[in-house]
Amino acid sequence: MSDVIMEGDAASRAVAADRAKALSGVALADRLFHQVTRAAAIIVLFLLGGVIISLVHGSLPAIKAFGAGFLFSQAWNPVTDNFGAMPAIYGTIVTSIIAMLIAVPVGLGVATFLTELCPHALRRPIGVAIELLAGIPSIIYGIWGLFVLAPFVQTYVQPGLISLLSDVPVLSSLFAGPPYGIGMLTAGFILAIMVLPFIASISRDVFDTVPPVLKEAATGVGCTTWEMMRYVVLPYTRVGVIGGVMLGLGRALGETMAVTFVIGNAHKISASLLAPGTTISATIANEFTEAVGDIYTSSLIALGLILFVITFIVLAIARYMLMRIERKSA
Repeated sequence: MSDVIMEGDAASRAVAADRAKALSGVALADRLFHQVTRAAAIIVLFLLGGVIISLVHGSLPAIKAFGAGFLFSQAWNPVTDNFGAMPAIYGTIVTSIIAMLIAVPVGLGVATFLTELCPHALRRPIGVAIELLAGIPSIIYGIWGLFVLAPFVQTYVQPGLISLLSDVPVLSSLFAGPPYGIGMLTAGFILAIMVLPFIASISRDVFDTVPPVLKEAATGVGCTTWEMMRYVVLPYTRVGVIGGVMLGLGRALGETMAVTFVIGNAHKISASLLAPGTTISATIANEFTEAVGDIYTSSLIALGLILFVITFIVLAIARYMLMRIERKSA
């Protein structure tokens, strides 16, 4: 009897030892995972800090030379080392606004069609085709915009807008001047096409997360598809939709090559959307390899710092909006 008890105790101790060893291994793996993930987060912060420090350091000569006037000056003369960022800032903001005004309603419409109205056999092919737009290199968009879209806009779109809106008080100044084909409006069209896949794909994915019972309840009380999307689907998915819109806006603000091909690259501010202009990214891409002298190079780096600040402000506003929405939902 005592031998049986001793054998049982020995087995219990062995099981306890094995269990303690297993728990120790799990705890070690958990600690290792914790350290690796923390190191990854710290590395990201270091990289971000390094980028900020590099931009600030490179911008110091321009900041010392021009001060706050750099933000508001329209001058851009490499010969006399006189530079200003206002035309590039203006072009970046205006082209991004045009792109979002076009891409957001179209993207939401595409997502609504794919989730609610499209035949099931066509949903996957159309969805894949839209997502493939995001994989096209930006320089391809630029070449297509220069040789296909710009002539089309110059021949058909811009003359129609000029004649149609010539008597409207405010819009007449926005769509005035000769139809160049290239300009901020064409750049906005290109950006809209480029950000459309992001908005449409993310909106479609978040629309699919709406519980079917909510849609069925809305249909049961007599709601049309429009009413169901407006009062049920969009309120339920607004956080995801805003995230997709902000992702598209971030892409529009920083796009370089496609905009460079079609915006005209003119360092001036014009009230007309048909006139050539420039953006921060296009200016840096066009002139960085030709920059001679510390002030010229520093001015281009200062433009990069301004673009970084604009992007940060946009992301901060988006985060604030999401926090307010989540707070109201709670």
